[in-house]
Amino acid sequence: MNVHVISHLQHAAQHRPHLADLSVALVILLVTLLTTAVPGHLPDGVSLASAAIACGILLLRRRWPYAVLVVSTIAAEVYLARHHGLGGILILAAPLFALYTVAELSDRRSALIVSGLVIVAVGVTHTLGLPSRRLGPENLALAALGGLAVAAGTASRHRRAYLAEVVRRAQDAERDRDADTRRRLTEERLRIARDLHDSVGHHLALINVQAGVTGHLLTGESEQVRDTLAQIRQSSRAALDELRESVGLLRQSDDPAPLHPAVGLAGLADLLGTFRRTGLQITARIDGRRADLPWAADHTAYRVIQEALTNVRKHAGPAEVALTLHHDGDAVTVVVDNDGPPVAPIDDAHAHGIVGMRERVTALGGTLLAGPRPTGGFRVTATIPTTS
Repeated sequence: MNVHVISHLQHAAQHRPHLADLSVALVILLVTLLTTAVPGHLPDGVSLASAAIACGILLLRRRWPYAVLVVSTIAAEVYLARHHGLGGILILAAPLFALYTVAELSDRRSALIVSGLVIVAVGVTHTLGLPSRRLGPENLALAALGGLAVAAGTASRHRRAYLAEVVRRAQDAERDRDADTRRRLTEERLRIARDLHDSVGHHLALINVQAGVTGHLLTGESEQVRDTLAQIRQSSRAALDELRESVGLLRQSDDPAPLHPAVGLAGLADLLGTFRRTGLQITARIDGRRADLPWAADHTAYRVIQEALTNVRKHAGPAEVALTLHHDGDAVTVVVDNDGPPVAPIDDAHAHGIVGMRERVTALGGTLLAGPRPTGGFRVTATIPTTS
């Protein structure tokens, strides 16, 4: 319970310093008046005013610490001059608190000089006319309390400096970690860009060139063979263009703007035409198309359609495909149905294309369902949010 109370008081003092100063001033004033007020000798107006000034000036201790120390000390001495007794000495707690503030807010040398001057001045004032009490218990206690106030203020200053240094080092370490993370990410992006360019780009370029050479050599073959070779060249060229754009985006490591992909639903007609030339019979229905579709949703919808049609061509052959693209106010829904032969349940460990589609969709907060239809074939349904 005591620990909880102390913690609560520390929290209040840190967040409401002026209220804490007012509380300290009131406590010193009340204790001084209560211990001084004896029957037949109540504090007069001058005493009350000097006590109020000695304690009330503490409210300004953070703004003018030296001025507050001087004023509080003079007012406390005026009060002591009018009340000779044990109780009156407690008013010196006010200037001692001001001395603590001077030591807390100034350097060590200044704090020692000021505290020494104040203690000597107060000691001289107390012993004027009383040479025999030059080293009396009151002056010794005052010197000890003054040293304690300076030590406490110095310790508080060192603690604040230590905490500030800890915070600074933590911030520096956080910045260093962020910089190292960004550097590693940049290096990884550049490595991926190099690998894509050197391996995938090389093979796609070879496919394109070989398909072109083969088309020139097979002059006596059927029109269907030449169309197939032309389709291979066109697909490899399109893949090379997309690869070049992706590599360029990966290399934009210093660009603070978001990296927007180039492909989207604006190229849907070309995409469907490419798959139709491979033998797929595609029926497309688009409802409520929006021109201001966010780029992330636009790109994701395009990639889902592209991957779904690729899977149909790979696993079902020249099947009939029904594509539905529906836009509403909050989402775009993509449905790709095919009437191919019945397929076994999908194992995600080997269905990397479906896993990739699901990751793209769920990254935007959407859902993707993919699986065999009861009547045969396969269905992919993706719901992609269009609101951020």
